[in-house]
Amino acid sequence: MIKSMIPQLETSDDSLKSIKKVILSLIEISQHEWNYYSQHLETKHFNKKEIVLQANTVCNNVYFVNKGLLRVFFIDKDGNESTFHFARENDFAVDYQSFLQNTPAQYYIQALEQTEAVLMSKYIVNDGYSNLKNGEKLGRLLAEKHFVLFGNKLQSIYTQSPIERYLLLKNDFPDIFQRIPQHYIASYLNISSVHLSRLKNNR
Repeated sequence: MIKSMIPQLETSDDSLKSIKKVILSLIEISQHEWNYYSQHLETKHFNKKEIVLQANTVCNNVYFVNKGLLRVFFIDKDGNESTFHFARENDFAVDYQSFLQNTPAQYYIQALEQTEAVLMSKYIVNDGYSNLKNGEKLGRLLAEKHFVLFGNKLQSIYTQSPIERYLLLKNDFPDIFQRIPQHYIASYLNISSVHLSRLKNNR
């Protein structure tokens, strides 16, 4: 029998359908294991513009987006915001270094829309290593998804032109300009808002 000291959380089955589907795409998990694991997942709602994770605090959760949109960003030494990632429906947002090492977060996470997210705490992720048959694989694959994202973002900045980055983003996120303010998109592409306007007007 699976046992845990983690308290059960009040979360509806409907709010966990999407994350269950994603987890099943990563690992095999029995209904018995899911019944146990899902009791420790928390669903939270965030208002538009609400800060979900504050930099310099420890990131204790992986955020899975059910509905809405999260922005992962940092503030440089000159006080400028740089957007690292937009997490849409069925995507994850986290400061993984802080999450894994229990160190102060370097990133902020902010809701850009009214957002419903499922929180996977570090306690349930760690507990899954012991109590899920494929719990260690799940943790590894979640980490791999993040580091592939990080590597791709870094590579794009150094190897792709602004127009290439713009076209790839438009292809991946067709309705981005309907959902995200242009200055956030520009900071994600590592260009100015003026440069982004020129790219849009020339397409």
